[in-house]
Amino acid sequence: MSDLRDLYQEVILDHHKRPRNCRQIEEASCHVQGYNPLCGDKCTVYVKVDGDRIRDVSFEGSGCAISTASASMMTESLKGKTRAEAEELFRGFQEMVTERNLEAEAPEALGKLAVFAGVRQYPARIKCATLAWHTLHAALEGSKKPVSTE
Repeated sequence: MSDLRDLYQEVILDHHKRPRNCRQIEEASCHVQGYNPLCGDKCTVYVKVDGDRIRDVSFEGSGCAISTASASMMTESLKGKTRAEAEELFRGFQEMVTERNLEAEAPEALGKLAVFAGVRQYPARIKCATLAWHTLHAALEGSKKPVSTE
């Protein structure tokens, strides 16, 4: 189990140090700002939608390792997905990090995002992990209002 935990920490640190898709999309279909007042994490999520499919997704912002890695991995996992598939990933990720059963397995559909399952053991970090996801959800819903984790 320790080896697996070390691997998960390595993946999170890699995405924190070298975040993927950390940029503005000039012709984004939608974008929304998100803020976690508890620890100061900030992000803006940009989404380019073509019909019902997410063609591109990115983020900009500043935050802790969990917040940045979550946004980075979220963008990688959503490119090419439909809105419905993105919504399903959002719900699955949310359930995984908030599940009270600490022994519960991460849903297989989440793939690499399972590295965040351990966050549920640290309630203060859940908002860090979910900030980009809530911001994405608001963007896909067409909201223009900033998202707050409070």
